[in-house]
Amino acid sequence: MRGQPLSNVTTRYAARTAIGILAASILVGCAACGWNRTEVVYVPVERDDWVVSTPEAEGLDPALVDRLYSRASRAESTLGVLVIRNGALIAEAYFNGCTVDTATLIQSATKSVASALTGIAISQGYLEGVNQRAMEFFPELADQITDSRKYLITIRQMLQMRAGFLWEEASPELFDLLYSGFHPRNFADVPLARAPATAMQYSNLTSYLLGVIVARATGTDLRTYAQENLFDPIGVEIYDWNVSWEGYYPANGDLWLTARDMARFGQLYLDGGVYDGNQVVPAEWVQASLVPYSRDAWPYRIGRNYADISYGYQWWSARAGDQVFWFAWGHGGQVIALVPEENMVVVVKADSLWGEHGDRAWRLERENLNLVGDFIRSLQ
Repeated sequence: MRGQPLSNVTTRYAARTAIGILAASILVGCAACGWNRTEVVYVPVERDDWVVSTPEAEGLDPALVDRLYSRASRAESTLGVLVIRNGALIAEAYFNGCTVDTATLIQSATKSVASALTGIAISQGYLEGVNQRAMEFFPELADQITDSRKYLITIRQMLQMRAGFLWEEASPELFDLLYSGFHPRNFADVPLARAPATAMQYSNLTSYLLGVIVARATGTDLRTYAQENLFDPIGVEIYDWNVSWEGYYPANGDLWLTARDMARFGQLYLDGGVYDGNQVVPAEWVQASLVPYSRDAWPYRIGRNYADISYGYQWWSARAGDQVFWFAWGHGGQVIALVPEENMVVVVKADSLWGEHGDRAWRLERENLNLVGDFIRSLQ
């Protein structure tokens, strides 16, 4: 059975258990290199959804991969780590009760999926383009808009997080709204913090409204549109997508995928939107999405290998040494990283930490993010 959910994504994982052939792990001291090494079996499970290879066959030093999985096995909330190079799955291991079939919330990594859906909708003629005004899709709110600046908001600004809405953690009211659920009417009743286009401000509400726009433009719900136009063409089945009482699938989060599904989506973008010879996401959209429109986009330190953090169309970018990488990023440390110069995708699936914020949550999230950044830096 594929796509089994982890029964409790907020469990504080104490066990360090890998499943099936990935179960064996032994701690040994490594005095010469100065770090404790945990040997992890990371040979990928052979199935027909991925071409399987080895680090050596794809020109990658296996010692670097060993170290990545050793760290992952000791991390408190990591559920799975995958490495894909040259289109082949070369390393895969799962931890803390997760398996190859486990689907969990990918949290805000869903935003990058929403970006792809926006580009597809434009290419199919449902949307006029990124300069189309958001207000066109909320006619029922016309008599409720008291801030005329909202009429100026464009799809481009929403993709770039430049619509003018605040990050939800900036106020108790917005934070409560984040967990009680967004609504289309929030376009009218949530105030702007600044004029559209003037500055980047991360905002879950902005992504949610972008998903409503795509759903209304295409005349279907976001899950159906995503399955038929994005995921079916790349051989991925959505396990679940939490839906609001009003029938909208949140584009800011709540999508459930397996780690292999996350990797498939990442590989699609690394390959310029092409899968199996078919152009699933327009190449020009992929290129436009992976442009650093906003520099210094994240104010908090992640780690030494997350320099120059920038934002594109619902995708993040950073620099690890001389390596620039793009990544979808979700709460808890869900990561789909694209490393173009290495022809590589790195995926980390982690405890989604649903409803948990503060110092402990950020520590766990950083631990997962740094697995990726430090590994990419080691490739140089």
